[in-house]
Amino acid sequence: MRSLHCCADTCRLFIAVLLLTAVCWAQNRPPIVEKITKTYGLESFGKIEAIRYTFNLTAPGLNLSRSWTWEPKSGQVTFEGKDKSGKPVKVTYLRSQLGSQPDNVKEEIDPGFVNDQYWLVFPFHVSWDTAADVQDKGMQKLPLGKGSARQVVVKYPNQGGYTPGDTWELFVGSDNRVQEFIYRRGGATKPSLVIATWTGYKKAGPLLVSTEHRGTADGNPLHLSFSNVAVKLAGSNSWIKAQ
Repeated sequence: MRSLHCCADTCRLFIAVLLLTAVCWAQNRPPIVEKITKTYGLESFGKIEAIRYTFNLTAPGLNLSRSWTWEPKSGQVTFEGKDKSGKPVKVTYLRSQLGSQPDNVKEEIDPGFVNDQYWLVFPFHVSWDTAADVQDKGMQKLPLGKGSARQVVVKYPNQGGYTPGDTWELFVGSDNRVQEFIYRRGGATKPSLVIATWTGYKKAGPLLVSTEHRGTADGNPLHLSFSNVAVKLAGSNSWIKAQ
C-alpha cells in the first residue's frame, strides 16, 4: 500500500481519496473484485486506526516471527523482532520518511513490512494497486484441494511498485473468500513459486483475515500464519482481537 502523508488532515484526505479511487477503479475491473473487497471489509477500512499482527513463517531452514503495529492513516509502523544476528529489535518509523531512516530499516525492516502486510491484506491490494492488471478467468480447478473455484489473476507491471512482474492467482469460492492461491515472483529477481491455502478465517473488527496458509514454496513445505491479530478503530483506545 502506498502511504503519502504530511499531517493529520492530509492523511485523512489521502485515505478518503484512496478509498474513493479504489471504488471507482473497481468499476472498471471484473465485478468479482468488488465482491472480494467487500467481503474482506474494504468499505470499513477508513475506520481503522491501527492494525496489530505477528507474521510467523516456517519452512526448511527458516523459522521466523515478526510483530507489527501499522497505523494506515499516518503511515507509522512499529516493528518488533530480531535482526540477522538474532538480536532483539524494536523500532518505530514513518514510511513517508524512509529516506532518513537507518539502513536496517530501509533494507530489511520495511521490505519485511511490505511482504507481511501483502500477505495479510492482499485482497485489498487488488483494488489499491491500480497499476496491476486484474482478470477473471472463471471457474478453474483448485491447485491443492479438490473441486474448483473462480480464478482471479492479478498481474503487476514489470517496472514500478513493490512487486514488479509478480503474479498472484487467487482461487475464490462462492462466498467470495480466497481459498487458495498461487504466487509467481517476477522481475529481475530469481523466479519463485508459492502455492498455499487460505484458511483460519477470523474477523478483526470489520476486517476479515486469513490466518493460516499451508502449501509449498519452490516445492518445499511452507507454513505461514498470523497470530495476535487485532485492530483499533478510530476514536477508541481499545484493541479488538480477531476471533
